[in-house]
Amino acid sequence: MFTEAQIWEALEVVKDPEIPTLSMVDMGIITKIEIRDKDTVFVEMTPTFAGCPAIKMMEKSVAERLQEIGIQNPLVVTTFDKPWDSNKITARGLSCLKKHGLAPPIKHVGEITEELLTNVICPFCGSENTELKSPFGPTLCRSLHYCNNCLQAFEGFKPVV
Repeated sequence: MFTEAQIWEALEVVKDPEIPTLSMVDMGIITKIEIRDKDTVFVEMTPTFAGCPAIKMMEKSVAERLQEIGIQNPLVVTTFDKPWDSNKITARGLSCLKKHGLAPPIKHVGEITEELLTNVICPFCGSENTELKSPFGPTLCRSLHYCNNCLQAFEGFKPVV
């Protein structure tokens, strides 16, 4: 029989399909784990975006990982009852975003202001001397920036409420 902590740890290897250096646990996508019996584990996930095209792939990846460790009946359910927000990203997740070359989102208090979008620290050199080039990046959750110190263009992960 597994403990809840062991299940959380096992799921840390299931990567986010969009940012594969980051686990779904560290992204805050895995929101609940219930051990129902020795063969059945219920996992609830809340994707970062309701229209995410990878939802079924993420559910399958979680179920496969649980089966790999010996859980015969993984029940993986996607819910949007409590919407995902960027404050759910763990400290390790924020560090992984930076290592991936993405400026991590600034913690928010439930409101996204222009300041949160424009005051982004360069993930390459740590400079605050950056400019927002476009609030729209390659995905809905990213913006485009430029660092005036190291002269690098970079993406920022937008704060999401």
